[in-house]
Amino acid sequence: MLDSVRSRLTLWYTAVLAIVLVILSLITYFIFWRSTVRRTDANLAELSEAFLVTLHAEMEDQRGPDAFKLAAQVAINEHLFRDHFYAITDDTGKVIVSSLDTPAANLEPDSSATGLLSSPSFQEFLEASSRSDRLFGEIKGNKGGYRGFARHFSARGRNYTLFILQSLHAQKEMLEGVTSTFEWVIPIAILLASVGGYFLARKSLAPVVAMSSHAGRIGAANLHERLAVQNEKDELGHLARSFNSLLDRLSQSFERQQRFMADASHELRTPVAILRGESEVALSQQGRSAGEYRESLGVLHQEAARLTRIVEDLFTLTRADAGQYPLQSHDFYLDELVAECVHSARTLALAKNISLKLEELVESPIHADESLLRRMIMNLLDNAIKYTPGGGSVTVSCQRVGAEYVLSIADTGGGIPADLQPRIFERFFRADKARSRAENDGGGAGLGLSISRWIAEAHRGRLELTRSDATGSTFTAYLPAPASPTASTS
Repeated sequence: MLDSVRSRLTLWYTAVLAIVLVILSLITYFIFWRSTVRRTDANLAELSEAFLVTLHAEMEDQRGPDAFKLAAQVAINEHLFRDHFYAITDDTGKVIVSSLDTPAANLEPDSSATGLLSSPSFQEFLEASSRSDRLFGEIKGNKGGYRGFARHFSARGRNYTLFILQSLHAQKEMLEGVTSTFEWVIPIAILLASVGGYFLARKSLAPVVAMSSHAGRIGAANLHERLAVQNEKDELGHLARSFNSLLDRLSQSFERQQRFMADASHELRTPVAILRGESEVALSQQGRSAGEYRESLGVLHQEAARLTRIVEDLFTLTRADAGQYPLQSHDFYLDELVAECVHSARTLALAKNISLKLEELVESPIHADESLLRRMIMNLLDNAIKYTPGGGSVTVSCQRVGAEYVLSIADTGGGIPADLQPRIFERFFRADKARSRAENDGGGAGLGLSISRWIAEAHRGRLELTRSDATGSTFTAYLPAPASPTASTS
């Protein structure tokens, strides 16, 4: 049962509500009880004032040895109310007169007060009153007991103590009624709240259940489906949008992976087919000359080399995606590396009658992986020479701009169409597939620019196509330069 979020929410809500209701009931009961006690005490104090005024007035009219007692009886009769009890004691604690001795004519005697003056509780209150001029206290008795008030006064040169007791039976019944009301109101409120809370939690979590069911049905076949967003401003809407964003990224990654696998299969299939076909032809013909065999072996070697480059590039990208290609960084000079790469590429440029120019370089110390940067520069140079027609030119420059080295390789080729430029760094993408298949360009697989961009990003830099139009294209690599211009050669 507690495995359900709805059940746990309902249980917590019910428990918190129950605690709050119980605490609120206790506080209400205490405040109500305190108010009742204060009101009773105030009533007893006022009643004592009125009693003494009446007593003193009656004593002026009474004569004889029993004048005080007669005056006290008259005062008791005038101020005696139902559930009230009066007693007057002298300074020795002896009861001189009480309401039990002079019951009012219109009130029936209170049988519960019989034996009250001799009870241990009253005797304790009587003893405590001798130490205080005014004293309030509780006196045990039948029907809830009494609230007592003791007050000292003087009459005709003698000291007396007035006791007024008020029965707490009515207050006790009222408090018991309040308690019983709480006893059945609180459970009903908790029951209604728990049922309502369960249905509220169920309705609030219904979109989550729906999203969970919908998400469980999404797979590779329907990865285009998205969760419905009912309210974009609440938490569930934010959850749905976040999940949809995740599905978008997964879909894009899945599409790239599918395209990558399809392109890789296509690229690998061609050299494998050529190898198989050429080998079958060589084996099927009898009595071939040594030159023919050498020609077949040359084709096999060329396709095997191409297949090796593709496999190595794929392995490099796979390790890069998995974060398993650690950089072997050390200090060297980038300008020297650029000059070496340009010198190595001059043979390819001369073969196509292309002018390869290197602008004046400045000393450029850097801490990086020299072999990876060499591979990036050679890829860019090979790409520029490959797509530059005979008689054209390729220009290489390397400068420091602020905290970056800016390495640019510009060619005078036909440029890249504007609609294809955003995809130029995708794997296996070639802007001119027919040309890339030509024998004189090495049969590139469309992985060079992808690897070059990864190399730049692995060094916390970037590679961009900064210009491409009818006059040619320019690829620019931005690499972080060290704060200190000093570096040691490798």
